[in-house]
Amino acid sequence: MSSTIYNSRDSFYKSPLGAVKTGEAVRFRLALPKTIPADTVRLLVCPADHWQDTVAYPMAFEQSRQQANIFTATLCWESPGLLFYRFEAAGQELRKGPDGCAVFGMSDGDMWQLTVYEKQFKTPDFLKGGVIYHIFPDRFYNSGVPKSGVPAGRNIRSDWGSMPEFRPDHNGKITNSDYFGGDLKGITQKLDYIASLGVSAIYLNPIFEAHSNHRYNTADYLKIDPLLGDEADFAALCREAKKYGIGIILDGVFSHTGSDSVYFNREGRYGEHTGAYHNPQSPYSSWYRFTRYPDQYDCWWGFHTLPNVNETDPSYLDFICGEGGVLHKWLGLGAAGIRLDVADELPDGFLDRLRQAVKQYNPEAVIIGEVWEDASNKISYGLRRRYLLGQQLDSVMNYPFREAVLHYIRYGGGSTFLSQVQSVLENYPPPVVHNLMNFLSTHDTPRAITMLSGEEFTGQNREWQAGHHYLPLPQYQEGRHLLKLAALLLYCLPGTPGIYYGDEAGLSGYRDPFNRFCYPWGYEDHELIAFFRELGALRKNPALRDGDFLPVSFTDHLCGFTRIQNGKGILLALNRSEQPIPWTPPYSLQIEPSPLLQLGGFDGHTLWPKSAIVLQVNC
Repeated sequence: MSSTIYNSRDSFYKSPLGAVKTGEAVRFRLALPKTIPADTVRLLVCPADHWQDTVAYPMAFEQSRQQANIFTATLCWESPGLLFYRFEAAGQELRKGPDGCAVFGMSDGDMWQLTVYEKQFKTPDFLKGGVIYHIFPDRFYNSGVPKSGVPAGRNIRSDWGSMPEFRPDHNGKITNSDYFGGDLKGITQKLDYIASLGVSAIYLNPIFEAHSNHRYNTADYLKIDPLLGDEADFAALCREAKKYGIGIILDGVFSHTGSDSVYFNREGRYGEHTGAYHNPQSPYSSWYRFTRYPDQYDCWWGFHTLPNVNETDPSYLDFICGEGGVLHKWLGLGAAGIRLDVADELPDGFLDRLRQAVKQYNPEAVIIGEVWEDASNKISYGLRRRYLLGQQLDSVMNYPFREAVLHYIRYGGGSTFLSQVQSVLENYPPPVVHNLMNFLSTHDTPRAITMLSGEEFTGQNREWQAGHHYLPLPQYQEGRHLLKLAALLLYCLPGTPGIYYGDEAGLSGYRDPFNRFCYPWGYEDHELIAFFRELGALRKNPALRDGDFLPVSFTDHLCGFTRIQNGKGILLALNRSEQPIPWTPPYSLQIEPSPLLQLGGFDGHTLWPKSAIVLQVNC
């Protein structure tokens, strides 16, 4: 028996591990040292944010083992929700320490979290065991097909791959109005390439008409931006992608619209009396909140070009989620799901209705939320959110894994890395875990290769970022190798790994717009692409679909874990350091002689510097 009193990540102390279904019994065990009086041992449980409703459950003596007495209690919770718990023994509280284990006397320490989700909660299967390919549409591939009806005010560039505009215009404004012409037909033409990476889903940044190259200022939810194509092009993309087993996930921006839109029309593009800004009697007026009509209104983060909408306004709800509304239109044309921009700014009433609309139309359509923190216990605008309890989202963008992987590969810190991973696995329901949208880069973050080998950029302006955009060759070569290590680690963790277009080809860049360069067709890093294809093939291993995560070794420089499903799976060992590290697989595992994937050197006893190996194992 170890000296551990309680560890929520060990099945001896808590079973089952992690989140539980409604009505599922959870057994807790404490291993109290025999030197501690144990007249009264209790499990203290309270619903999140209702601390006054704490319930004490007596823990019964179970058995004596060496230096410890074992006490046990069983809890069964019938409704979905977030619970927090702690223990009490000998008049002292036991709370969660930094490593997740129980510590005596920490009256102000953390409590353990128990997520209870709907027992009927099921998430779509098509993401599991695959890869998500994330495309910023204007910068992926230009089919060369002429476009018609392109709105005025756009700078259409002919120098594919050059530096995007990053300086303010003559009015001192950043307009994001330069376009390189990537389109939907271009994505369709490159499906062979995308499929070769093992991709099961393509996530597209917004494609609806909008008057900026990022298109997060929606102008018309019912129309494809003319520079990208039309409805027929979108339907064709979905249809052709499906032949490769690839689903198309759209980006839904529902917390705000553009001021230059059919609905608000501040700029007058859509007719003199159209839109809420010019016409108080507009059918869209109730969507917006004016404090002084028409020039003062609620807007997203203070940007007057992005007026907020009232998401629970009945007409807006019906427009987006109603029969024949926005969601049904694009699902009907072939979309396999939707990613929700700034999900933490969408109220529960909207998310509830959205899930109902999506799942009624297609139960296998996926709903992914943009949440940067732990989404299981998120508080936004003073409200505890319930994204992952079975009534709203299927998955979220997994920023905690991104930060953990990149930091570990560049700086080390194995115990912190493991704790960050286990925290997500412990707090998220299993149906969510295996659909997590994992990634190393996005349109909102610096490119992974730059994060791994570029200079520190905190506080640096756009001029500096532009001047340091291209990595010197030694830095690039170092970054490429570190990117391989980071990607291998990400591909073996629970969830569905993602590629931000061009990461696999060697694109670098700091923040927007430098992380949104054109895909370098004709100048790709083919060695890096070949490695990502190996990773895509590795993802076909059944254990990486939904196998259990079991830590083996985590130090500052060496991490190792298994993913096991039905007694079979993979063992990953990774040395991030500049020195060789002695390592042999655990004797309890039966190792297949040929590695599934190897990066660098391993002679059976030593893992070479900055090397990794993936082995097939049987338990």
